[in-house]
Amino acid sequence: MADVLSQNEIDSLLSVISSAGNDSFVGNTSSLRNKDASIYDFRRPNRISKNQVRMLQNVHENFAEAFGYYLVSKLQTVVSINVTSIDQLFYSEFILSVSNPSCIYVFDIAGADGNGIMEISPQLALTLVERLLGGSSETVRKARSITPIEQAVIRGMIEHAFADLTSAWRSIAELSFRYSRLETEADFVQIAPSSEIVVVVSFDVNVGMNQYLMNLCFPTFALEDILTQLNRQQLTTSAKFTNERQKENMQILRQQLSHTYLPVQALLGKASIGVGELLELKVGDILKLNTRINQEIEVIIAGRRKLAARPGAVDGKKSVKITRNLQQDDLVDIDTLYKRKGE
Repeated sequence: MADVLSQNEIDSLLSVISSAGNDSFVGNTSSLRNKDASIYDFRRPNRISKNQVRMLQNVHENFAEAFGYYLVSKLQTVVSINVTSIDQLFYSEFILSVSNPSCIYVFDIAGADGNGIMEISPQLALTLVERLLGGSSETVRKARSITPIEQAVIRGMIEHAFADLTSAWRSIAELSFRYSRLETEADFVQIAPSSEIVVVVSFDVNVGMNQYLMNLCFPTFALEDILTQLNRQQLTTSAKFTNERQKENMQILRQQLSHTYLPVQALLGKASIGVGELLELKVGDILKLNTRINQEIEVIIAGRRKLAARPGAVDGKKSVKITRNLQQDDLVDIDTLYKRKGE
């Protein structure tokens, strides 16, 4: 016959079981806290995976490179465009982040059901206008709404940006981005519901010594079918496309530079005279230069001393014959006299 436990023994057993259970629970809790955990927000799900984000970054880096080359040729100054981030936000959050006033270019996405936004800072828009009209881009302009005339000046550059964006996206999808309209206040732009997740690609645009902001906004529902088709094979294809694109851009840049005109001057020599002698100069007077007949002269290209040459004549016209490139050790005096190496 089995032993029957007394009431005291039953109470002792229950107390032991209870204390052991609590210790086990506390131990599990501490172990969970020690583990790395990421917070998941069910109100804002990530609609785009990490692989898709990398693909989007590759696409928009190609766009930034192509559009940067175009701006260099148009603005005749140093321009670089870099992708800084790719974020997933509520559309309402993106609209709240847009400055007022701003330059919001709405574009149609042909091949997908939706519209997108290219947002550039007013300072960048005013800098583009000033450079196109022959001004300087060294000073940062105060933000203001651009006038209809200024809008017309940079309209062609914006349309070219959408053409470069279309070319960059062709590596993964047959999409076409076309200019639709310009808005200066974000409240008048509604391309998606406020609670819709959008992809925001941010750029740093460096023009000369100044830095400006530019953003591209895509609603995820417009790109959903395309993003689901992305895979590693397309990533490899994109890398090949990047190399081909770089070669093509370099060829375009060389062609643009080959048609660029630079002033070329041949400096025969220098002479110093007083103001009194200058006032007494007459036709037929001779000024003695500080160079000799058998000495090389310098050729100045775009304000910089580049070549050494000897003066002469061809078919009755004055000319110079290039003899060599000038080096730093060719400088003889502060007034830029040159000597031949070994003499």
